[in-house]
Amino acid sequence: MNDNSSILITGGTGSFGHAFVATVLKKYNPRRVIVYSRDEMKQWEMSKLYENEQRVRFFIGDVRDKERLSRALDNVDYVIHAAALKIVPTAEYNPFECVKTNINGAMNVIDAAIDKGVKRVVALSTDKASSPVNLYGATKLVSDKLFIAGNAYAGGHNTRFAVVRYGNVMGSRGSVIPLFQSMAGRNSLPITDAAMTRFMVTLEQGVELACHALEDTEGGEIYVRKGPSMRVTDIALAVDAAARHEIVGIRPGEKLHEQMISEEDSAHTYEYDSYFKILPAINRWGNEQRIKGGRKVADGFVYASDTNTEWMSVDTLRNWIAANRDSLGKH
Repeated sequence: MNDNSSILITGGTGSFGHAFVATVLKKYNPRRVIVYSRDEMKQWEMSKLYENEQRVRFFIGDVRDKERLSRALDNVDYVIHAAALKIVPTAEYNPFECVKTNINGAMNVIDAAIDKGVKRVVALSTDKASSPVNLYGATKLVSDKLFIAGNAYAGGHNTRFAVVRYGNVMGSRGSVIPLFQSMAGRNSLPITDAAMTRFMVTLEQGVELACHALEDTEGGEIYVRKGPSMRVTDIALAVDAAARHEIVGIRPGEKLHEQMISEEDSAHTYEYDSYFKILPAINRWGNEQRIKGGRKVADGFVYASDTNTEWMSVDTLRNWIAANRDSLGKH
């Protein structure tokens, strides 16, 4: 990202948005950072953090509203698309609403970005988009495909689109660590399945990969953040070692293990120090430029939390929780 550039983040009042805005202001010298979201109260609370920061602007709007989105993108150079309906059971019970935001909203972002001459767009994805088994994951897979195809859809325009995918964000609002913390000391913690595993990624690592994607993309790549795995039972031990584990069963649409790269993706996947890059299977023009020193993974490679080669220990997570206790689940 160039100095003096203008950056807009959709869904900017969420966990990622808070971390992204703080990082961009610290590491770069943007002209404007625009927080675009539909919740006025969350914007009001977030604006208090930036009362003396003239570069941060707030724009009420919904990605479902293409006209409003188009107005917000006036003179914007870069877009991070973080807006989504993300809670798995909520999506199962409200499928039409999930489709309107996650799919129709993605189409609106693509159209508006092309029409307004945005340089680069990075859309946030999820492990659930890889071999999806729930509606949320299915809508995010469609969204990923739309953004990848958006590079051809742009025609003669210069707008380029990429996707960033990562797993469970440690300590984010609604995630398992703050949930367990809220129940600590009650003698028991709810465990969906004793065999369940999850990737462990910090917000800072997610933001770092999104910023890298903005600078690195040629258009059409899916960037997948590497991270250690943990069993949910070990996460519970890190929060409250004395609590017994009460098996409550998997929620509707929930996966036992997270997957971020499928066997079918392996033919187009390259490995780097801290991430993988899935190249587009369509419109393969320029793939040589996209590789940039990456190492081709083996055919049949799968990146999943249960077969991961890197694991986080209970002590490591316990120390991380102690160091970040005041901020867990806040945004």
